[in-house]
Amino acid sequence: MKRVTGIGGIFFKCKDPQQLKDWYEEHLGFNTDEYGTNFEWRQMDEQKGFTQWSPFPDSTQYFAPSNKEFMINYRVDNLRELVEILRLEGVTILDEIEELEFGKFVHILDLEGNKIELWEPYDNEYDKIVGGRTS
Repeated sequence: MKRVTGIGGIFFKCKDPQQLKDWYEEHLGFNTDEYGTNFEWRQMDEQKGFTQWSPFPDSTQYFAPSNKEFMINYRVDNLRELVEILRLEGVTILDEIEELEFGKFVHILDLEGNKIELWEPYDNEYDKIVGGRTS
């Protein structure tokens, strides 16, 4: 079974997220919104994918219990199956799988206490129509 298929996003803390987004927009051409920006790319089969870039305020608790300044989001193929495997392997699962309009999410800790977000995206119209409940 495939586990991680790519990087889904890079999230990091900063003093002023809006000011930083504005700087990246002005100087590097990022097209930002309230979350940051998405980088669009194509897989070898030409299916479109995205990688999220998101600055968070220094005060965010979203990365807790980790005290690191960053969190990486990894794309996965079958989140439910992967979570069961990780549980059997003794990995700390921080929450239940959450289904949102962008896909399924869960958070885990690595062996150094870094919080990791695992994401099974809804990459095609069928996934969106059935709410991603294909696995």
